[in-house]
Amino acid sequence: MDHPIKRDHARFRKIVKGKIRENLRRYVSQGNQIIPKGTDQFTVPMPSIDIPRFRFGDKSQGGMGQGQGQPGDPVDGQQDPNGQPGQGEAGEGEGNKELEVELSLEELARILGEELELPNIEPKGKKSLQSVVDRYTNIGTTGPDSLRHLRRTYKQALKRQIATDSYDPENPAVIPIRRDFRYRSADTKVEMQNAAVVIYMMDVSGSMGDEQKEIVRTESFWINLWLKSQYKDIEIRYIIHDATAKEVDEHTFFRTRESGGTLISSAYNLCKEIIEKDYNPNEWNIYPFHFSDGDNWSADDTKLCLELLDKVILPVSNNFCYGQVESRYGSGQFYKDLAAKYGTTSDKLTLSKIKNKEGILDSIKEFLGKGK
Repeated sequence: MDHPIKRDHARFRKIVKGKIRENLRRYVSQGNQIIPKGTDQFTVPMPSIDIPRFRFGDKSQGGMGQGQGQPGDPVDGQQDPNGQPGQGEAGEGEGNKELEVELSLEELARILGEELELPNIEPKGKKSLQSVVDRYTNIGTTGPDSLRHLRRTYKQALKRQIATDSYDPENPAVIPIRRDFRYRSADTKVEMQNAAVVIYMMDVSGSMGDEQKEIVRTESFWINLWLKSQYKDIEIRYIIHDATAKEVDEHTFFRTRESGGTLISSAYNLCKEIIEKDYNPNEWNIYPFHFSDGDNWSADDTKLCLELLDKVILPVSNNFCYGQVESRYGSGQFYKDLAAKYGTTSDKLTLSKIKNKEGILDSIKEFLGKGK
């Protein structure tokens, strides 16, 4: 039987996960910071959880609804009859605290998947990376003490004592000697693992403000979380563009301030070059994401973008996702052009309009809901 502490801990974890799922939309829309700790652990801030219990008052003080008073009188003295907040000095009591709960990548991804009803991703089929795995499925006669298999050791000692007629049923002592020792032995296997690359492209022209970039940052965090739970190995590349495009690191991607016009084809050309150079589509699952406010320099450049999508990017991608972040300065025309060309439910391309932070989760569901 499990120890009561283990049962209580499991129950607490279940309550915590329920609270996180219940407040997931608030975490996303309000930008509550979920902090990575290592490769597969995350720290999630959440209000403290009080266990329900009866609380008994002092009989000498009466109770609610007892004693002198008139309708409209404040119950606890914290507000005057005119409805104004009470005046008081700074106190020395404790305020509300927040818990910091650690969850694994799998736990957090499961909460996201259950809330958005996301299907597991089915890779394109080809494998890419070799992974060396040690599986302790055999028994050997040599090894370190930490891998000694006690049951097999004593079984071997018992067999030896019976065979040599040194076993006494009246005094059933089984004493292993050196040659009886048995150890867990590993079979080293080379397995092929599915691998994925995510290529983020973001418009950083003058019409994309801090609010729009924060939406992209938050959405990409949760997209990465889900994809990392689906693949053993994942690489992430970042491209920013205005009239020209360049590859940058993650820090630069989310903090760059640019201005000027927009040539979306510059980002698609660079995306094409990265794929052709580093990611064989027969081996990699490829996920390009492009975020923009929908402005493009000209109809000719949009035509070039559509050609790049048709001839290169869409054929090699699991799913190309375009997220249009609403901006007061953006026309939104590029979304209309993509929808006119491919429709909103294309097999290889997914479109999403992100009006504000409240729309992030819905956008994630649109992007990942195909299971590709």
